[in-house]
Amino acid sequence: MKRASEHAQSEAARYEGGWKKKWECWQVSPGMREQTSEGHWLNRGISILCETQSFSSHRNKTDLLDGLPETSLPRMVYSKPQLFKPPRTDVLTVTPWLAPIIWEGTFNLDILNEQFRQRNATVGLTVFAIKKYVIFLQTFLETAETYFMVGHRVKYYIFTDRPEDVPNINVKAGREIIILKVQNYPRWQEISMRRMEMISHYSLQHFIHEVDFLVCVDADMRFNDHVGVEILTEVFGTIHPGFYASERNAFSYERRPESKAFIPRDEGDFYYMGSIFGGTVAGVYKLTKKCHEAIMADKRKNLEAVWQEESHLNKYFVYHKPTKVLSPEYMWDNNLGSPQFLKKKRFLAVPKNHAAIRNKRNSHLKH
Repeated sequence: MKRASEHAQSEAARYEGGWKKKWECWQVSPGMREQTSEGHWLNRGISILCETQSFSSHRNKTDLLDGLPETSLPRMVYSKPQLFKPPRTDVLTVTPWLAPIIWEGTFNLDILNEQFRQRNATVGLTVFAIKKYVIFLQTFLETAETYFMVGHRVKYYIFTDRPEDVPNINVKAGREIIILKVQNYPRWQEISMRRMEMISHYSLQHFIHEVDFLVCVDADMRFNDHVGVEILTEVFGTIHPGFYASERNAFSYERRPESKAFIPRDEGDFYYMGSIFGGTVAGVYKLTKKCHEAIMADKRKNLEAVWQEESHLNKYFVYHKPTKVLSPEYMWDNNLGSPQFLKKKRFLAVPKNHAAIRNKRNSHLKH
């Protein structure tokens, strides 16, 4: 287990001796990149490493295309897809914008794992364990080691104000725990909202150099079944288990027009859970940065969205559609029972006493 300072030194050494030694810049397709205020580049499309600043004068377009990485599957034996016999007919499996909705039976994990291994990628899992929420880390980490991204490289990023209370868990080869000490806040709502700020900041300063994908989850959860590379994409959201069958006018969106999280009653596709979202580092950076900016704009008006950062996440997904949607298999509460369509319960809420865990001070902000 590494503290943040030790991890930063080792990552800096690896970066200097490896990537930076070979490559000096990123070249991306015109119009497919954006510059952050700190001057870093985050790619929106295919990123291609280049050897010098004068890339175009040293290599032509044919060389560029020929040098793109490719995935070539070995011989594999599996059941043929049947065009007129879809594996699931009881649930929606694709959105109107053609993003897949991930359910049990809709993907071949062997194919996906092989493709992912050839990409040589690393997944970061962020979790916030502030104040008493540190008590959930033991179960969270132990179940993650059993079910999360099995067989792949993982970095667990634990944001906490109590680094000394993080349990010492032995993790498998290729996986590590990285502790990031952060400030706590008097109100749990403020802690919840600051998560967007911290993820966007660390995405820019650290994650972009260390991992390829980020999965951002709550600490008071446990993995209960396989959660793997089938979820990875540019940006994904997860359908809330309490609203999967609801009409949009019943969603608990922010309905006050003066809030940046406002969504009209005739808009919205799904109600997304704030407890699990993710994507590429670039995708997560853009999402969390946009949400943080909206949260702070509301705060300047003495406003707080009805469900804090979850309200802003839902607003973001109305106008920036996720490229994959996770079904309620990936966020379930056993208090909701076991409906027939739910073949797996992959990620579960841990029963808890909210009053005992949270600091229940009255908010001075308008709800």
